Amino acid sequence: MLIKVLGPGCAKCKRVEQLTREALAELGLAADFEHVTQLEQIMAYPIMTTPALVVDEVVKCSGRIPSKDEILGWLKQ
Repeated sequence: MLIKVLGPGCAKCKRVEQLTREALAELGLAADFEHVTQLEQIMAYPIMTTPALVVDEVVKCSGRIPSKDEILGWLKQ
């Protein structure tokens, strides 16, 4: 599983990563993380605002910090 956090590396981006890592640990799953900070690369995804969470190249959330329960649901799929 590949998880990408899109954004400039702000506190909100770090929180999205932290929640996602916690959800992965709860589920006993492993994943590779990638931080996409370059504007050109971020613009390749259909988002308008950051932070954004991308799981296996599917945008799950953008412009807000999702709850851990939301992330758990996405990761279980």
